[in-house]
Amino acid sequence: MSIPRAHSGIDNIKPHMVGLARQSVPPAAIALNSNESAFGPSPYAREAARAASASMERYVENVDSILSPAIAEAHGLDVNRITCGQGSDDLIARLVRGYLGPGLALMRSANGYLKVPNYAHQANGAVIHVPDNNFTPSVDNMIAALNDSVKIVYLANPENPAGTYLTGQEVRQLHAAMPNHALMILDCAYEEYVDAPDYEPGHRLVRDASNVVTCRTFSKIHGLAGARVGWVYGPEDVIDTAKCLALTFPIATPSLAAALAALEDKAHTDFVRRENARLRTWLILELAGLGLNTIASQTNFVLIHMPDPGRSAEALDTALRSRGVALRRMASPAYRDHIRITIGFQHELQRALELIDQFVRGEI
Repeated sequence: MSIPRAHSGIDNIKPHMVGLARQSVPPAAIALNSNESAFGPSPYAREAARAASASMERYVENVDSILSPAIAEAHGLDVNRITCGQGSDDLIARLVRGYLGPGLALMRSANGYLKVPNYAHQANGAVIHVPDNNFTPSVDNMIAALNDSVKIVYLANPENPAGTYLTGQEVRQLHAAMPNHALMILDCAYEEYVDAPDYEPGHRLVRDASNVVTCRTFSKIHGLAGARVGWVYGPEDVIDTAKCLALTFPIATPSLAAALAALEDKAHTDFVRRENARLRTWLILELAGLGLNTIASQTNFVLIHMPDPGRSAEALDTALRSRGVALRRMASPAYRDHIRITIGFQHELQRALELIDQFVRGEI
């Protein structure tokens, strides 16, 4: 009996994170592995979600008519150029399905967000992986790699899992070199954490161009990772395409209520931004004191270099997980000697640092 086969692109899909195959590993007491906000959502968002759960048996009709105006007001944007979805990944996947296909390519920085190639494979499109500069996207290399097959130029700014970024001038230089038929997707999931003065918010280039979108999320600074809410801002025809590819009811009732309340609580957002910046600086200095180098980060995580084969990133991961602390390794050879740590509470980071210190000194 023959079995229906999916199209060939599906065979190219690979895991982008290293999972746990060891059933004996205890659950993590300290989770510093998925770039969630340890500070959680606004208390008003929690209460709004709790209240909305009383009507969970109902779908939310026309989510965009409810959430998009609130997003537009909070960020000073055109409401007609916004649509919402189940986190920014949902929206990126929709755009790739809408614009990519056989004979067309998505171009990306080789060590950027490792999930994105899988979206291209789902659309049976090709992927062009462009060499970077120490995990920072290379504008010169990306411009040199442009060709007529490129339909999407994907750029996470800041990047994940490295935390690097491109300046506004660099992003505009890349965009100016793109063919008019190509779409630039700026994945700005970590934008709220950036404090570099030469960074330019993604929506400004969207305002000035006809072939750029920026994807954003409530999962990071708003602390709603489990709610799965994101949004995209772009030209109206591109937004219409993303809407056509949406689920009928894309956002759950409690998630919508939480997102609306999160936008209102600017004091909480400002607190998380300040605390993240303080702890990021402190963590980098503490790691340097242990003799460990890091990649300069503009996000809520730090990528640690573990160059000693005898004290490898894999061994560190195993040692910490067996003691209840979870960091993140990536399933790419380029990150073999690196491990990522999310900014958590100071006492959580302190515990992780104590274990890393013991590991480096060969005590565990």
